[in-house]
Amino acid sequence: MTERELFARVKEAGGKAYLVGGAVRDRLMGRAAHDRDYVVCGLSPEVFHALFPGARLVGRSFPVFLLEVDGQLCETAFARRERKNGSGYKGFEVCCAPDITIEEDLYRRDTTVNSMALGADGCLVDPYGGACDIKLRLIRATSEHFCEDPLRALRAARQAAQLDFSIEAATLAMMGRCAAELRDEPRERKFAELEKALGAPRPSRYFRSLLAAGLLEQEFPWLYRLIGQSQPPEYHPEGDAFEHTMLVLDRAAAMTERAEVRFAALMHDIGKGETPAETLPHHYGHEERGGALMKDISETLGLPRLWSRCARFAAVEHMRPSRMKNPAKIRDLLRALEGEPLGADGFRTVIAADGGEIPDFLLDYERFLATIKAAAKCRVPETLEGPQIGEYIRSNEIRALREALKETG
Repeated sequence: MTERELFARVKEAGGKAYLVGGAVRDRLMGRAAHDRDYVVCGLSPEVFHALFPGARLVGRSFPVFLLEVDGQLCETAFARRERKNGSGYKGFEVCCAPDITIEEDLYRRDTTVNSMALGADGCLVDPYGGACDIKLRLIRATSEHFCEDPLRALRAARQAAQLDFSIEAATLAMMGRCAAELRDEPRERKFAELEKALGAPRPSRYFRSLLAAGLLEQEFPWLYRLIGQSQPPEYHPEGDAFEHTMLVLDRAAAMTERAEVRFAALMHDIGKGETPAETLPHHYGHEERGGALMKDISETLGLPRLWSRCARFAAVEHMRPSRMKNPAKIRDLLRALEGEPLGADGFRTVIAADGGEIPDFLLDYERFLATIKAAAKCRVPETLEGPQIGEYIRSNEIRALREALKETG
């Protein structure tokens, strides 16, 4: 079924269907829309289901149907009002009724750029100025109801990152007022916003927006502690450890689509937030401190194991390659990388984003690893047993690697 057919069938039954939310915003911006959502006014869910018997009911708090439109599964909901009667995202009383207008439905949405609709005639329904805000490149709360779902604070920051927009000052203040309830939001909901933000062209906007709203210290205290942590200016003219981290994150985002690598770049210097004031601007031992922090960060944010492993490896190891000259240590690093999900490509991305020099053994990682693996197939003397066998093989690998490094010069 096409979108036109959906609109026509609903109209014939006495209702109106609208394309809503991000898909409308993306059309106005000339961007490809990943998801399409629809709202129906003037019909009951029962009448809608009779019109579209293939639609599948998935909503719990209120009726939402999954319907295939133009070959894509789309959510179709019914115009609704909400009344706050509790805390968090579940603390709502929802009312769906045929007499609720599209303007009322849009009023309960988060930001103006998501509070627009397109009807069957192609005319834009924009009662709250979303199109104007797109031209202004501005994220603005649709109404006073913004604060009722505390996750909207993170969502506004994420939208700013994805669209590369600024956030209106009054909306930043509303985001800040979400702090108390936001503490109790499920970490799964928060992680979903973080994951989307890291997929943005400039993910740093997410964290800068949270800082401007007064939420960074609460939601990402490890990043907040980087603020004011000075660094040697000859190596870091950009400023403190927070500014450096934001720069590295955006550089990594320009190099890779892998979310776990972008997160590893975000965490690479996280240990600098724990550097004692008396040692600044130097951060001796920040690598080990960063690795130790990852357990707490992973548990607090509810990170996938993949992200946690990548971030920990980057935090602990990112400074070592540029200083490595010993073939034994190089061999151990290459073998360690072999078993790490960050991989040589991800590790190179973090180092490059950090402004570090990538040594030949990492640039040509696959060839040097192949040399090591070939050396491991050596014949082991029969007199050796137990740990001696492993040491013999390792020594053979180191010898082969030393020769390969000499050939490279």
